[in-house]
Amino acid sequence: MSELPLSRYTVLDLTIARAGPSAVRLLADWGANVIKIEATPGQGRTPANVTGARHGPDEQNLHRNKRGLTIDLKNPDGNALFMDLVTKADVVAENFRADVKHRLGIDYESVRKVNPGIIYASISGFGQEGPYSDRPGVDQIVQGTCGLMSVTGIPGQGPVRAGIAISDTAAGMFLGQGILLALLHRELTGEGQWVHTSLLESMLSKIDFQGARYTMNHEVPEQQGNDHPVAVPMGTFQSKDGLVNIAASSGKMFANFCKVTGAEHMLENPKFADPGERRKHKAELKQEVNETSRKFTTAELVEKLNAVGVPCGPIYDIGEAFEDEQARFLKMTKIAHHKDLGDINLIRSPINLSLFPHTSEFHRAAPDPGENREEVLRDFGYNDDEVHRLIEAGAI
Repeated sequence: MSELPLSRYTVLDLTIARAGPSAVRLLADWGANVIKIEATPGQGRTPANVTGARHGPDEQNLHRNKRGLTIDLKNPDGNALFMDLVTKADVVAENFRADVKHRLGIDYESVRKVNPGIIYASISGFGQEGPYSDRPGVDQIVQGTCGLMSVTGIPGQGPVRAGIAISDTAAGMFLGQGILLALLHRELTGEGQWVHTSLLESMLSKIDFQGARYTMNHEVPEQQGNDHPVAVPMGTFQSKDGLVNIAASSGKMFANFCKVTGAEHMLENPKFADPGERRKHKAELKQEVNETSRKFTTAELVEKLNAVGVPCGPIYDIGEAFEDEQARFLKMTKIAHHKDLGDINLIRSPINLSLFPHTSEFHRAAPDPGENREEVLRDFGYNDDEVHRLIEAGAI
């Protein structure tokens, strides 16, 4: 792992749940020396939270390529140990409430006093300051607060949550990017800094063009079901044996759709003559497209339409998605060797670097709490007697 791009960086990972660990996973997958620091038994913040037990698929997927150390941050010896580790680290990642990290004395200002070059990375539900900053923030709550649920689902059926933890994973992606930006800045200046984002900030950004429709024109987008909000026809249509996704919104794609499916009559209809007219007569056009698509199986449509440049695809369940020939070709899973679970398949990083091709195995499976304490502390310069003293003091 020493040859990977981030191998020269050491990360102290205090995060739990999903958003923070998603950010740190980016660093761990690309070689960073990540130490997952958890509370000593009985001290709270246990790993079996919203993401399940440590040996479950969620926790294993979130914490692969990390080593485990437990520290009681309320214990004076434990707190001193953490601060000593900080002096030798590059990044501290955390998602404590503001009052908790200040009470423990591990907030940014306290940490930078012992290491001015530290990158201190924080993630929260609603931001580090402001009227909601003290609120607990989880994915479902933020999906509602950011407006996502209002544009998800079938019109008239009420708001619907996205089927994945989108605000957690989006915030994790943005925090990971922020950490990398801060490390680049430090390469030039030697300066550390505080990097932070929140689930709410990340999702207001992810709303993207829907949000810009409001910020520029005060237009409030509404639910469109499986149809694209503005491009027509683009969405889910009926096939002879189920449903299929078709995107034929440009003039060329629409013409090719009509020709390859024998529906040239639609090209002669003035209501479908250009994108503006197609948007105006969306319901009528969708009915016409459905009447055409129902004549073919999903597989036939996928083959015919893609061949003429009209994007078309099946609608898989999760299992079918991973077993699809393209996903299998991309080798989106890798093996992690776990001491108790054996060989387990986890999802690899989606980033591809030509100089660092993906290996067939993860460097390590997710650690049990404190699993690597002796190894980690030896790496930081502690001898066996010092480790034993910390154990006796209840610090680790």
